[in-house]
Amino acid sequence: MRRFYAPSENFNDHKIVLDLEQSRHLRDVLRLRAGDEVRVFDGEGKEFLCIAQEMPKGKNCSTIRILKEIEPTSPESDLDLTLAISILKGDKFDLVIQKSVELGVRKLVPIITKRCDVKLRNADRKIERWQKIIIEASKQCGRAKLMEIVELLEFDDLVEDAEGTKVLFSERNGSKLEEIESSEKITAIIGSEGGWEDSEIDLARQNGVQIITLSGRILRAETAAISITSILQHRFGDLN
Repeated sequence: MRRFYAPSENFNDHKIVLDLEQSRHLRDVLRLRAGDEVRVFDGEGKEFLCIAQEMPKGKNCSTIRILKEIEPTSPESDLDLTLAISILKGDKFDLVIQKSVELGVRKLVPIITKRCDVKLRNADRKIERWQKIIIEASKQCGRAKLMEIVELLEFDDLVEDAEGTKVLFSERNGSKLEEIESSEKITAIIGSEGGWEDSEIDLARQNGVQIITLSGRILRAETAAISITSILQHRFGDLN
């Protein structure tokens, strides 16, 4: 699928300027030529059918011409889903970000929990890396609106400020999945690989968060995030 991303400020007079990274993909990876048709999305929900024009080697950008606005390859889910998950080790968090984009999550919130043993260094660089993963995943899965990712948040602040139906998934002391209140806006909260402290579960309850425990198998944190997102999109969104 020949899809590329350009922010709205790169659109001007029926033309779009692709940055260096997108230009390299167009010219050097896909080896497209002037006259080839491509799709470009703006990250805000719009997608356009375009035709490649100037692709000079050695330049930091390339120019393509807009033919017409088209429907995005994949529409956005009716469910406004925020996934809040504790930072995970290694590339596990990268996987969660990628699959969250594919599954239609609107916003992802990385959180610090009591049993989280990941030390996040160079947070700005991490956010930049995660945003690149979001762009590449969006190009692949057909979304025209980029999933939002915010700066690292403490668990206490999250449960106080979260919007919509707030649901914390715990390995213990929770209700059944069927008891989640129907809603068009849900914040799903996933813990670290070490689980939750009792004090965190108590604090969540005090702030109106539903505690849900999935019966059956014990899931790794990254598996739980992907599975729970899929279940919520199936029950309340467009994954059917």
